[in-house]
Amino acid sequence: MLLTNIDTQEIMKHDLKNATFIMPLRIESEDRLRNIVLSLAYLLKNFDTNVIIEEVDEDSKFQQYAAPQLEKLVDDMSKVTLIYEESKDPVFHRTRILNDMLMESKTDVVVNYDTDVIFPISSYNIAYNMILKEGYDLVYPYGQGHYQEKVTVNQKLIHSLIDSDFSENSFANHPDTENSTSDYGWAQFFNRQSYIDGGMENENFISYGYEDNERPERFEKLGYKVGRVDQAIYHMEHVRTMNSWFTNPHIENNKQLYNDLRAKEPGELKEYYKNVEYMIKRLSHGKK
Repeated sequence: MLLTNIDTQEIMKHDLKNATFIMPLRIESEDRLRNIVLSLAYLLKNFDTNVIIEEVDEDSKFQQYAAPQLEKLVDDMSKVTLIYEESKDPVFHRTRILNDMLMESKTDVVVNYDTDVIFPISSYNIAYNMILKEGYDLVYPYGQGHYQEKVTVNQKLIHSLIDSDFSENSFANHPDTENSTSDYGWAQFFNRQSYIDGGMENENFISYGYEDNERPERFEKLGYKVGRVDQAIYHMEHVRTMNSWFTNPHIENNKQLYNDLRAKEPGELKEYYKNVEYMIKRLSHGKK
């Protein structure tokens, strides 16, 4: 158990009402459980926003283990929607799950959001406003280069977060971090309609690998406005399973698909995403 009895405090929340964070979830380890509790508590403590979680697993570990801990940390879980899909498939089809949630979202901004990341408060606000006020279609809320801080989560950090009511300073001041490279993945802010029109998540990428590389290249090639916020990303470390590493049995197929798509000219790429099977099925349901 991560937490015991906690006194929650009400703090002023930043207004991200017109955003929905979509979080695909499979709790495969103790650190994955810990990370979803910490990342979601950070969001709910600091922002007035919407969250959709889609958990695909043999049983709902979120309901069993994460929700009781979150209820001790946050006063209001009413803007969190849990979609649970029972499945014994060892492969976590992340792109398909993200598209499920994208089509369920109602806000103008949709954030593809990993369960293991935290950003400075200002990064969320800047990325949100870049979409709504500056006409961006896709924004990465962290810099490209050496902006990733790999965070080793320990009890000292957990207590610091709780004591500070989930202040970003707990991460910024945490000594057990390692600076590393940051390119793509983790989180992206989208204009919802552009996300859909640009092909959503390519469901032919299965489990882990190359979908994060293909996504920004595609949106840039198709002429969408893509930007970044040059600030840090705090990535909470976790055990790597086949669904989060190159041991994924679909990795070679993913790599081939990525190479095929990046070789296409803009017109060819547009035609591919217009006619790819999952897009036809998704849009035929009239949930655009």
